[in-house]
Amino acid sequence: MTNPRVPAIGTANPPHRFTQEEIYRLAGYQSGHILEIFLNSDIDYRHLYIDPENFSRDETPDQLNARFLRGALEIGCLATRWCLNAARLSPRDVDLFLVCTCTGYVCPDVGSRLIGHLQFRKDVQRAPLIGPGCAGAVPTLQRAWDYARAHPGRRALMLAVEICSASYYIDSSLETVVGNAICADGAAALILSTESGEGGAPLPAVVDVQSFLDTDQQDKVGFGQREGKLRIILHASIRDLAAGMIERAIDPLLGRNRLAREDIRFWATHPGGAQGHRQRAEATGIDGRTASVFAELPQEFRKHVVPDGTLRLERSGAGRRAARGGLGCDGGAGSRHGRRGRPAQMVISKDWCQFGSYRVEERI
Repeated sequence: MTNPRVPAIGTANPPHRFTQEEIYRLAGYQSGHILEIFLNSDIDYRHLYIDPENFSRDETPDQLNARFLRGALEIGCLATRWCLNAARLSPRDVDLFLVCTCTGYVCPDVGSRLIGHLQFRKDVQRAPLIGPGCAGAVPTLQRAWDYARAHPGRRALMLAVEICSASYYIDSSLETVVGNAICADGAAALILSTESGEGGAPLPAVVDVQSFLDTDQQDKVGFGQREGKLRIILHASIRDLAAGMIERAIDPLLGRNRLAREDIRFWATHPGGAQGHRQRAEATGIDGRTASVFAELPQEFRKHVVPDGTLRLERSGAGRRAARGGLGCDGGAGSRHGRRGRPAQMVISKDWCQFGSYRVEERI
């Protein structure tokens, strides 16, 4: 069976970019300790779907959700167009359109609205994934992979889009401060199909998938509701939980593919910042030199909450290297340099309660 390949990726961000100190002041904080958290996040800039001239931190729940919808449609449309253009396809060439998001709720969903706006075929299949969490691009990628593998020659287009600035909540708790210090707005789209690259060009292929879900930890991260608004939940224990979950996804994936960790050329994990990435690399025994992929990313793209996997794959140029036998994305890290032609491994965490991983194979 032919493995689904990735012919194109497209990303988009809102036009307004802010420094960490600018966002700190927009949020109305006045604590030196909170400013230190913002400035020590290993982030220089973030893109937010807000107009700094007209922004009010007193937005009602209705205003927040309306801004989510405007932003999701705008940057989601841009990312989708960039992806299709890069693949030299039109919306009418798409057979399945999947959209994931967790920072707002609308019905009809974002995907259905984009189908009409972009003029997809009337018989296109759609699948919204609402609320998958911190790295929802991964379960969405899994569903796209399932479809493309089960229907050779058909094309699955996935879009991950988040307007995190429409889900901010201001109080004095550490978890909301940290969330407001690291989350940003962005969209990323990706195509999966069993078709070969144009002219036989090599393309990265997703050839295996493994997930791990720890339902006992689901209260540690996500969103709650306060006064009709979304309020982020980030338990202090999530940094310590991640490594063990990663191990429980990696081991069976490598085992059934008869691979060892030293066979893997590039690793990618949801970083949670440079410190969190280093901690997980040390705990799981991933070669510390793999941090080079994370270092290649521009500072403003080192922490985007949901389109992480696809955003970093495109921004770091890792997808091009995957086609040559290696992969690095999502603040990740690569292992020892394997022999040419050996499989590469893409590992992306879904969130702190779930973990998904992908083996990516060189195509000559």
